[in-house]
Amino acid sequence: MTFQQPKINTSPHVSDEVRKTTCYMCACRCGINVHMKDGKVAYIEGNRDHPVNQGVLCAKGSAGIMQVNAPSRLRKPLKRVGERGAGEFEEIEWDEALQIATDWLAPIRKDDPSKLAFFTGRDQSQSFTSFFAQNFGTPNYAAHGGFCSVNMAAAGIYTMGGAFWEFGQPDWDHTKLFMLFGVAEDHDSNPIKMGIGKIKARGARVIGVNPIRTGYNAVADDWVGITPGTDGLFILSLVHCLMKAGKIDVNYLAQYTNAPCLVNGDEKSPEFGLLLRDDNGKELVMDRATGKLTPFDQKGVKPDLTATHHHAGISHRSVMQHMAERYLSDDYAPEAVADRVGISAKRICTLAAEIARVAFDEAFELQQEWTDFRGETHKTMQGRPVSFHSMRGISAHANGFQTCRALHVLQILLGSVEVPGGFRFKPPYPKPATAHPKPHCGTTPDKPLDGPHLGFVHGPDDLALKEDGTPARIDKAFSWENPMSAHGLMHMVISNAYAGDPYKIDTLFMYMANMSWNSSMNTRGVMDMLTDKDENGDYVIPRIIYSDAYSSEMVAYADLILPDTTYLERHDCISLLDRPICEADAAADAIRWPVIEPDRDVRGFQSVLCELGAKLGLPGFTNDDGSQKYADYGDYIVNHIRKPGIGPLAGFRGDGSDTGRGDVNPDQLNRYIENGGFFVEHIPDEALYYKPWNSAYQDWAVGMGLFDSPQPYLFTLYVEPMRRFQLAAEGHGDRQPPDHLRERIKKTMDPLPIWYDPSPDNHGDTYPITALTQRPMAMYHSWGSQNAWLRQLHGHNPLYLPTKLMRENNLIDGDWAKVTSPHGEITVPVLEMAALNENTVWTWNAIGKRKGAWALDENAPEATKGFLLNHLIHELLPPKGDGLRWANSDPITGQAAWFDLKVRIEKADAPTESQPAMDPIKSPVGHGPKNLTWKVGK
Repeated sequence: MTFQQPKINTSPHVSDEVRKTTCYMCACRCGINVHMKDGKVAYIEGNRDHPVNQGVLCAKGSAGIMQVNAPSRLRKPLKRVGERGAGEFEEIEWDEALQIATDWLAPIRKDDPSKLAFFTGRDQSQSFTSFFAQNFGTPNYAAHGGFCSVNMAAAGIYTMGGAFWEFGQPDWDHTKLFMLFGVAEDHDSNPIKMGIGKIKARGARVIGVNPIRTGYNAVADDWVGITPGTDGLFILSLVHCLMKAGKIDVNYLAQYTNAPCLVNGDEKSPEFGLLLRDDNGKELVMDRATGKLTPFDQKGVKPDLTATHHHAGISHRSVMQHMAERYLSDDYAPEAVADRVGISAKRICTLAAEIARVAFDEAFELQQEWTDFRGETHKTMQGRPVSFHSMRGISAHANGFQTCRALHVLQILLGSVEVPGGFRFKPPYPKPATAHPKPHCGTTPDKPLDGPHLGFVHGPDDLALKEDGTPARIDKAFSWENPMSAHGLMHMVISNAYAGDPYKIDTLFMYMANMSWNSSMNTRGVMDMLTDKDENGDYVIPRIIYSDAYSSEMVAYADLILPDTTYLERHDCISLLDRPICEADAAADAIRWPVIEPDRDVRGFQSVLCELGAKLGLPGFTNDDGSQKYADYGDYIVNHIRKPGIGPLAGFRGDGSDTGRGDVNPDQLNRYIENGGFFVEHIPDEALYYKPWNSAYQDWAVGMGLFDSPQPYLFTLYVEPMRRFQLAAEGHGDRQPPDHLRERIKKTMDPLPIWYDPSPDNHGDTYPITALTQRPMAMYHSWGSQNAWLRQLHGHNPLYLPTKLMRENNLIDGDWAKVTSPHGEITVPVLEMAALNENTVWTWNAIGKRKGAWALDENAPEATKGFLLNHLIHELLPPKGDGLRWANSDPITGQAAWFDLKVRIEKADAPTESQPAMDPIKSPVGHGPKNLTWKVGK
């Protein structure tokens, strides 16, 4: 009898319907096709028509189905009934939950709105949550950027009007040399993977600069294992080499940057170090043709990079002369920096030569005519095929702002920003600091705030200070301690509120911010702050409201829980007003919509704010008769008007045919759904490059509603607002910094990029090793590591040690080590990794869980072998003996300096589980089933 091959249906009917929406398993915001069967999610694949991912989907994206079915999902509003931190709650109805929140918040707004601190985590609706906070009237609002990558974003905005990630991307079609610095592997992963594949296929080179060789660096043609915190010094040494060799684009610098602008050289003048301007405030340059001063934007002007101007006994020299004087100094020579950066002088020179060769010897032109802002028509577009990309790795240091500035300046010196083959902005960028709002902090009882919370300061007059000079915000953003904060300092909110510095608050209201675990420095200390009581037996932080979709570690520390939906059960808006999904050649936005209905009594947080705003009588959330203005967040997305003709979504406005500007379209969300959940408007060919100076792009941007009028500007190699703060520290002006901050401001806020040691107090023999964390590609912050599929990739995390440290400490794979910092110690398993800077150790972040959280079993590997480096990090620096509290942050922006952590290591006996081992936490959802199974369809 012959063998009978079994009959298998290799193409089963997997779905009855496909619903297209936007992924939320990381910050890529890829388009996804959600396959439905019998009304349930069957599986998820990429949307081939979507501009972000073009059908590509990573492990996180396809694992979104497991988020929707996660046992850790919260099921109903909760009110604390036990002690805070005990995890004891009772379920309540939404009416009661909203009434409790209203009863807590209404008196605050009537008396002193600043008593509310409203901070959100990694949500993607920040224009909306800030709208709520502004209407409430509190100055205390921000999102998670202050502990993520504000240095990169703010440095980019101040220098050139944009940065990496949402702000721009390499010109994947033309770049021939791509250089990455400290890129997080979970961010923008699909577009970067697609881009790297495209450029490598045609022979372009990839260089990775990172202490750790994983992810993108693992596929790089050349890996530079730099010493953490020295990227800025390395970059400025490259600048030194390029300037010394004359390999800079002088025409680009003269035409499009403030390199030819003139700087006041009178040390006795209150304008010493400021730029020379005309009566209209425009920067003045010396015209090479006439030898006369002229505003930079005049037709036909040819700015002189080497100009000097003498007037009224004062000499003014060009910015370019100041740059040459600084960066041609031997202080930045490769031989002078090699030991500190951990890269040989020869290799630095070789890398600089390779960058120069590609930028200039392989330069090319596109046959595309365009007209600049001076009215001059150019027949071609000059290409410089060198591009850069960077993220948190160089940003999360106490010198991160200046380091990010250095990288942006390096690009500009090459002439490789907004040109073919280089770095390109994504709409609504480029947008210089002067086109953004300034921060506002004016509070009035029972009234909205006097303007947007966050913005860009241009000098001491823009700081968020009270009349007595103390910080107006609980996080001290936009104060003398952190003048150019831009994104706020969420990592300092709990510490400052607990200390009553600068003042006490009444209610802490947080959304999707796991501040009692992986989103906080000083994790154990934060738990104590959240549960500590005063001498009267009252909690030091009186009330905590928290919203999340899952039973995270933070849930137990709240008094009121407002359960959120998962991302497939709600409306979201990926807006041009917020964190858009644009590409360099098109403006784009997108939505999420409820492809399934919740099977629990939960509500989307943004919709809850619509209800809560109405109950509080906030003007932006109520009609003239006092009724609720927006039924839910979907209603807000369609009907909210930020300014005439401009709403959250740019597509299908008016009768459905208007783009960018237009009246409200009641059918707008349906039009997005019909179009796959997104909208795209392409930029005209003549406007694709040179966007800050291209008249065609400026006109297109005005038509789209990105600007109200053309906004051409110069890249600011020399950031004048920083000099204004230095002048104040030197004693000029009415607003003066505290004496203890004067020297720090003078040292760190240099208008040209500098490098300084980010952690000098932790160096030496005591703590000689840098400890870093990275996000794995398969995870996105804490909620990914409870996902049943993704846990199989990263069930626990070892501490990776380089070969040198393994041998010095007599360690082998599987041994345990005690890791000690100035703040604390942990005991964890170790593994050897050869492709690692020899004085650096690292681990994956947010893998370790606290027992009882996330519905995981208490013996889950995440809770027994997994761990956090957060236990070793403090939000404050070790005491300096001066009695002051110095934040562990960048002194310019206040970004959390996560990557300045210094430790020592010693072999330890293997404990039963990673240390410190916290007591199990009680979760309102209990534990999940031993086997997570379900069936979709028959």
